[in-house]
Amino acid sequence: MSPTSCQTAPPRNKPLIIVRADPYIQDIPVLNSVVAYAKQIIWGSFTNSYSAEHKIPTITTTWQQYHVRPMQNVDPNELSKFEKLASRWWDPNSEFRPLHQINPLRLNYIEEQVCLQNKKVIDIGCGGGILSESMWERGASVTGVDAGQGPISVARLHARERSASIDYRQGTVEELIDHESGQYDVVTCMELLEHVPSPAETISACAKLTRTGGHVFFSTINRNPKSWLFAIVGAEYVLNLLPRGTHHYEKFIKPSEVDLWARDAGLYLSGSIGLHYNPIFQEYSLGGNLDVNYILHFRHGSSTVHDSPGL
Repeated sequence: MSPTSCQTAPPRNKPLIIVRADPYIQDIPVLNSVVAYAKQIIWGSFTNSYSAEHKIPTITTTWQQYHVRPMQNVDPNELSKFEKLASRWWDPNSEFRPLHQINPLRLNYIEEQVCLQNKKVIDIGCGGGILSESMWERGASVTGVDAGQGPISVARLHARERSASIDYRQGTVEELIDHESGQYDVVTCMELLEHVPSPAETISACAKLTRTGGHVFFSTINRNPKSWLFAIVGAEYVLNLLPRGTHHYEKFIKPSEVDLWARDAGLYLSGSIGLHYNPIFQEYSLGGNLDVNYILHFRHGSSTVHDSPGL
């Protein structure tokens, strides 16, 4: 199914923001920098060799700081990172530039698997609403959920400016299952699993929200030396695509682990795709390699499993 084959009605309001690739990459000799970082890791001095100004400070956060109740399966230190950046969520030249750039790719991949027109969709870990609004534009009835007060406030404000009828809620997916089990045609959970204490619990809760035959999409980062080199050293320390400390290698998740937890929750793999970045052309693309960033597509209550590379 092509992304436009299901659109019997014209799409809703066009996006207000035109996303362009970063006009430059900082003048850093990439290969030499990567080799230098790798050598530091090999000799066990990656952390100790940094001067004080390069170290990421330990963030100690309480729920009272952000005026929210304690939530299930949320790391307050992870929450604090995105609270502090929330006001810049819709700025395509901010720390969220990669999200703006990959959004058309992940949106089209989703709609290649399921027509969003008139579907009931919930976006778990929606942040400021970039993907949520895009799915609304494709004709879906969208609910967005995020644990952060700041991101949800930004999402609501932006939706109001767009006159986008999206139901944004502050909370976690685990809090919804008692009252909304089996109510959604499509559940998306993008770039969240590597930030929660128990990704298996998040996957299970997403499955419970999905109707029989429904679709669930997870995106996260693989755990291997290549993903450490690309997603942390390259993206955070060399190319400065993301703030330093955004990701932690021990929280990365192999596709096989996601698949195992999903099967335990009654989900069955239907497809997969990798997300790749070309630093020369400053472009993102989709492909079969799942070594770093990847998206997995599951169906609820179906035992038909399609072949997928990398599992």
